[in-house]
Amino acid sequence: MQIRNQNFLWGSKTYVMGILNVTPDSFSDGGLFNSLERAIAQATKMVEAGAIIIDIGGQSSRPGAVEISLDEELHRVLPVIKALREDTKFDTILISIDTTRATVAEQAIALGADIVNDISGGTFDQEMLRIVSDLNVPIVLMHMRGKPQNMQSLTDYPDVVAAVYQFLENQIQRAIAAGIHRDKIIIDPGIGFAKNYEQNIEIIRNLTVFKTLNCPILMGVSRKSFIGHILNQPDPQQRLHGTVAACVSAIALGADIMRVHDVAEIVDACKVADAIWR
Repeated sequence: MQIRNQNFLWGSKTYVMGILNVTPDSFSDGGLFNSLERAIAQATKMVEAGAIIIDIGGQSSRPGAVEISLDEELHRVLPVIKALREDTKFDTILISIDTTRATVAEQAIALGADIVNDISGGTFDQEMLRIVSDLNVPIVLMHMRGKPQNMQSLTDYPDVVAAVYQFLENQIQRAIAAGIHRDKIIIDPGIGFAKNYEQNIEIIRNLTVFKTLNCPILMGVSRKSFIGHILNQPDPQQRLHGTVAACVSAIALGADIMRVHDVAEIVDACKVADAIWR
């Protein structure tokens, strides 16, 4: 896959996506980067640490998060994308827009974003897959049930791995039918989204199953509650070491992209894991 001037050789190395939440209420960094100056400073820090993708989101997806208006989401993310694209030090960096709204995706791509990261897998906005096809950009299709307000009450699966696999397989086919080339589809099993502790662990243990879908796999394990459960650590910002362990485990089982908060530490962990496993 080639995006902008970056060539992705899936399976040869792990790629790091830095999380930039320009929100007041995200689960571990809400309010830290929701001004233009702080957002640009954090993006700079992540790029200097080795991230090649910056994932910008204006809508919190933590459990129980309240949905904001379209105008508010646009107001949060577009100035950041515009500022990054006007700064030459980000010329070679890819920008991902973390949104479930086709209008946000369209306007973000127009300003210079490169990838659409949709936590609903293209299900919340029926125009999303068509718009992404028209834009001819890659999309991340993630599995979840319900919405952030109620997703953690929707964890009853006869077989969680099979359910996630079936959803992703269906959405890949829907994306292709909408005109999105298969080589522009990335999948994400949705750790922490409508899954309980045991189900998150089971998905990671069975990650090789998802390789048969023949799409690169993005993993969003950073600071998640299942790590806090294992470590008995309620503070998400104190879950770095657990995040490293989860990322390395995912790499060993074939994941391709790590979406993380702590870029410098995860870049180092990825280099060592790649040397061993790839």
